[in-house]
Amino acid sequence: MSIVDRLRAARGETPADLVLRNASLVNVISGEIYRSDIVVHDRHVVALGSQYAGERELDLGGKFVAPGLIDAHAHIESSLVSPPEFARAVLPHGVTTVITDPHEIANVLGLEGMRYMLERAKHGLLNMFVMASSCVPATDMETSGARLEAEDLGQLLGHPWVLGLAELMNYPGVALGDEGMLDKIELFRHLALDGHAPDMSGRMLNAYVAAGVQSEHECTTVEEALEKLRLGLTIFIREGTTTRNLLPLLPLISSENQGAICFCTDDRMPADLLDEGSIDHMIRLAIANGVDPLAAIRMGSYNSARHFGLKKYGAIAPGKYADLVVVADLQNFRPEMVYRGGRLVAENGAMTLPRQAPRPINLRGSLNIASTELDFSIRAVGERIHVIGTVRDQVVTEKRLERAKILDNMAVSDVERDILKFAMVERHRASGAIGKGFIQGFGLKRGAIAGTVAHDHHNLAVIGVDDESMRAAVRAIVAMGGGLVAVDGEAVLARLPLPVAGLLSESPIETVRQQYDSLIDAAKSMGSHLSDPFMVMSFMGLEVIPKLKLTDQGLVDVEQFKIIDLFAQN
Repeated sequence: MSIVDRLRAARGETPADLVLRNASLVNVISGEIYRSDIVVHDRHVVALGSQYAGERELDLGGKFVAPGLIDAHAHIESSLVSPPEFARAVLPHGVTTVITDPHEIANVLGLEGMRYMLERAKHGLLNMFVMASSCVPATDMETSGARLEAEDLGQLLGHPWVLGLAELMNYPGVALGDEGMLDKIELFRHLALDGHAPDMSGRMLNAYVAAGVQSEHECTTVEEALEKLRLGLTIFIREGTTTRNLLPLLPLISSENQGAICFCTDDRMPADLLDEGSIDHMIRLAIANGVDPLAAIRMGSYNSARHFGLKKYGAIAPGKYADLVVVADLQNFRPEMVYRGGRLVAENGAMTLPRQAPRPINLRGSLNIASTELDFSIRAVGERIHVIGTVRDQVVTEKRLERAKILDNMAVSDVERDILKFAMVERHRASGAIGKGFIQGFGLKRGAIAGTVAHDHHNLAVIGVDDESMRAAVRAIVAMGGGLVAVDGEAVLARLPLPVAGLLSESPIETVRQQYDSLIDAAKSMGSHLSDPFMVMSFMGLEVIPKLKLTDQGLVDVEQFKIIDLFAQN
């Protein structure tokens, strides 16, 4: 078919492929909700109005039809599955388009990883657009599996599914005029430039925005978001698994500024995607807390399309793609039918199409550890230690100063005060580097948890009560070729293999969810009180999120942007 065929259908000269009759159309452009037929032909909406005939016709009886939802910023790798399995999770929830930054797999495999994501999404049911990963590695205070400079990212320019430059996480570098960061910004200056500047304020924030940054998804308070909004940044309100910022930021939204606000999930785990949902969950939550339904839907669709220049997405109008969500009640936004390009892909919370087996794609190995008999001991060279303090429902941490528990001149875990040993093992180059520290807030009474999901370098993170359990956890992960484990002594209580870059499984997302649930249950059986200790652990090495983090190079004071000693100077 062609534009000529669509125009004939729009003029009513030939029957359309599909006519949805008696729809209550949620028009996010005009800000109205009204009765109309929706006429679909060749994947597009071609007309709104009555007296059109269709090869297929469906009377909706007044049910609401909203545009397909758009996730403005997501890391698909956090779902622990490949793009087709991620699509199976989010499409039944009405998400038809996702803007993803594949910097997780890029930090492991470089451009090879990014191309894997694009290849896995090819001809899929979900519209997956990519932002070129700007910070691989995030900083020089970590060891990653790849380094992407401007000349590397330039290979992605002109790709039809690449929209711009992904979150500029080296925000001090951008504001201070780092040459490498400015080269990347200059290369993508005519496209979208995503931000990442937690707690940045004042003159440094002005410099960051002046570099060309256009959005921000790291806001946790209204005051922070308002300062950034006033400087011209589009605010992506985030509701992930660990980072739940929607409710604290709802007071920011007004009729005057809602056009500059989008919804995103950033990082969501399988259980949350399957049970709570994605952008639909944010819309329900916003509406339940007083946001106008039309405004909530607009922030979950049209605003994101406009921000990224996706002219054929995010609204229901002639010439737009027929990505449509049918709901019975706007106050309880739960998709009953989801159309992508005029094709019914999900109904009543389930996919209408069978799962396709993944096509084989060969990737190089990504787990390179010289020895599994690692030395996790920490010789005491003082009495007080810097401790990473976890913060509930956030990826920011506190920088705490605590008295070390010392046995035989060695600093060890202190279960009574919930201070556990934390190590980050370099796994890309078999260098033998291990960052060692302590973390508070995980609650383990015995054993260890570990994984090769550790943003953004994705070295091997392990938190444990004793060194023996920590070594057993490393051995179990090496045997799997990457993944997540819970270990008590030598016994592996639960495991989740992630053979693709140590980050992803190509198994059905339902299977991955069951394995992940078993991991959480095992961690809880060993004393952890966190709802998702593996997700929290995965962010404890991200040295661009304040205040204290651990990489394979050591403890990073993010506010000082430097590596510091574990033991405090007296």
